[in-house]
Amino acid sequence: MKKSIILVAILGICFSGCKKDEPAPAQDNEFISTMKLTFTEGANKLVYSVKDLDGDGGKPPVIDVIKLLPNKTYVLTTEFLDETKSPAVNLTSEIEAESAEHLVVFESSSANLLAVTRTDKDSRNFEVGLKASAKTNAAANGTLKVTLRHQPEVGGKPTKNGTASIGSTDFEGTFTVEIK
Repeated sequence: MKKSIILVAILGICFSGCKKDEPAPAQDNEFISTMKLTFTEGANKLVYSVKDLDGDGGKPPVIDVIKLLPNKTYVLTTEFLDETKSPAVNLTSEIEAESAEHLVVFESSSANLLAVTRTDKDSRNFEVGLKASAKTNAAANGTLKVTLRHQPEVGGKPTKNGTASIGSTDFEGTFTVEIK
């Protein structure tokens, strides 16, 4: 009887140690340290950025003040970089390649300040936001919060549905905006 118990225990240990390899954990997102917004109107190109080189919880980010002219329509492009590496790594093309899992959200403190309309779409015809149109109104001051949302597949099925409520935030910055 004692030999049977020992044999069962040994077999149990052997079989429990022989389980299938577990899948590798999902790869973490790339580190994003910088978001650049480029406003183009005619020959004028204005570039503003948010830089947070040490990530959450460290030093506060360095954020440019966006200065635009009233009653203009700008072509707006958004870029994301990792400037903690040398040379800096531009992650925008990776985000564009995974556009079915990303959404750039623009939230103006007032519709009278700045209206941003995303102009690029992913393979399922949902907006992405790396390219947009930005229309200013009369002279005013306010803020523009820009958020990159990561909306990955769950169980092999897309979750992106055109809203910002799904997924997690990859990067976010709030700019002060001066229209004058």
